[in-house]
Amino acid sequence: MSQKPAKKAFYVVWTGRQPGIYNTWDECKAQTFGFEKAQFKKFNSRDEAEVAFKNAPSFSVKPKATITVSSGEQPITNSLSVDAACSGNPGIMEYRGVHVQTGEEWFIQKFPLGTNNIGEFLAIVHGLAELQRRNINIPVYTDSMTALSWIKKKKCGSKLVVDATTKHLFALVKRAEKWLLENSWEQPLLKWDTANWGEIPADFGRK
Repeated sequence: MSQKPAKKAFYVVWTGRQPGIYNTWDECKAQTFGFEKAQFKKFNSRDEAEVAFKNAPSFSVKPKATITVSSGEQPITNSLSVDAACSGNPGIMEYRGVHVQTGEEWFIQKFPLGTNNIGEFLAIVHGLAELQRRNINIPVYTDSMTALSWIKKKKCGSKLVVDATTKHLFALVKRAEKWLLENSWEQPLLKWDTANWGEIPADFGRK
């Protein structure tokens, strides 16, 4: 059985290094990633793309919040990776953000009691807020689909009990949920392809 040809796509870049219409994602990415307040969108036909480019975006243009990177591709090196670690689950929990290209640790937090999923969730929000603070538009990588689903809902789905030990942690969770509700972001949230790339750079190396 013959395979169906790949569906053609066109990428409009309104704000980027060189605005225009591009035929591949790699060309669009080269014009937009790392570019402050880049605006771009995918279209299924050349005609749609040309009309959109001429009229400029009349809507909020943001990359999808969750993107699974396909096997065989390479990670974007100018990006922020986030990860969490937990000694027991629940247990002592910490999370951090590490720049993929340089290996530089941008932030780290530790809590006496938490879960890995809460840490992954907080790490993504902390990463987005940190990029906003630095005024940098680069992708954020995570290896947690659960955390990505919570980000999409803008709500932490943990059932961990709130008590004296976790009171400070859940105060930060509430702050993170409030930040998601009150802020928008253009930085893509990408799923790290652990099977093909190895552990995410922000990994604590305790497996």
